[in-house]
Amino acid sequence: MRILLDPQTYNEQKFGGISRYYTELFLELNKIDGVKVECPIVYSDNLHLREAALFRGFKNVIFESALLPKFLRKKILKKTKRRNTKNTIKALKTGDFDIFIPTYYSPYFLEHLGNKPFVLTVYDMIHEIFPQYFIRDLYTVKHKKLLMEKATKIIAISESTKQDILRIYPHIDASKIEVVYLSHSIKPAAIAKLALPKNYILFVGNRSIYKNFIFFLNAVAPILKANTDLFVVCAGGNKFNAEELQLIKQLNVSNQLIQQNFEDYELAAYYSSAKCFVFASEYEGFGIPVLESMACGCPVVLANHSSFPEVAGDAGVYFELHNEADLKDKVLSLIENDELRDEYVQKSLEQVKKFSWHRTAKECLKVYQKAIAK
Repeated sequence: MRILLDPQTYNEQKFGGISRYYTELFLELNKIDGVKVECPIVYSDNLHLREAALFRGFKNVIFESALLPKFLRKKILKKTKRRNTKNTIKALKTGDFDIFIPTYYSPYFLEHLGNKPFVLTVYDMIHEIFPQYFIRDLYTVKHKKLLMEKATKIIAISESTKQDILRIYPHIDASKIEVVYLSHSIKPAAIAKLALPKNYILFVGNRSIYKNFIFFLNAVAPILKANTDLFVVCAGGNKFNAEELQLIKQLNVSNQLIQQNFEDYELAAYYSSAKCFVFASEYEGFGIPVLESMACGCPVVLANHSSFPEVAGDAGVYFELHNEADLKDKVLSLIENDELRDEYVQKSLEQVKKFSWHRTAKECLKVYQKAIAK
């Protein structure tokens, strides 16, 4: 099987869940006899792609333009994105492949695809469920709908995402949607030595809009005030913005909030040393951080909605969405009860065994085979 992989996500993401998914997926697929993955990409700023060294002839813009002025660097990146797309169109026109895999929702490839099948992965339906957060995005919903209608097969990354697709677009044929779970790439054995407090609650990644950080902070502030040696560590997401700083000051917990960005290899240390990880998000198509936390033996506190029960199973400590008092109680129970915390650590380590990129790749390959046969 010859798979032609579209470079969209590598054009747009320096790092992140979608580009990591495709990198890990195709690293595994390349190990399978009779499967060949090709991506007509020459340049990218993507860190996962650089680390994986997945494609021959690939160069990383970071090393070629990092020392250049910012305006010139942006100009180079823009030019290389156009070149990647041009190369993809050229590869599509040759027809020397069995199946095409778009990595995001631009439909640029449709007019060049001919009669070849393509499989679309849908990561979530957040733009459709929370349109108020994406008022400046004029294309994602429209393009995603078009590609779902035209795709030979659709991969949804959770049963929750599949049901959201069918609820929002009931005209889409349910039989062409297959659920394939993701996995994680964290390495718990490689714990970096970091300057972290002894006792802390962990919040990972982006804090804006539906990630629900303000709700989270309001919920745990009473715990912080009652335990002055307890901290909240925000790993990633960049520095606190003006709204967050104002709330932190208003709640009088300024000395107990820490924000640190991290390298990939450092993330396991944040999970492994935390009392618990709180994933307060209003919605996720899957939620890779849940698996990361469980793999590191860190109990996960999360809302009982969207894809979370599928991922965390009975290893999750669930709170009622938007209920600050309930979230506070669940976090407090893990901090105050070592026996309960240890119980959830063991459940987490068992639950995470159900997921692997090898399994994801095998199941995706089955979907690709069905699409080719169809």
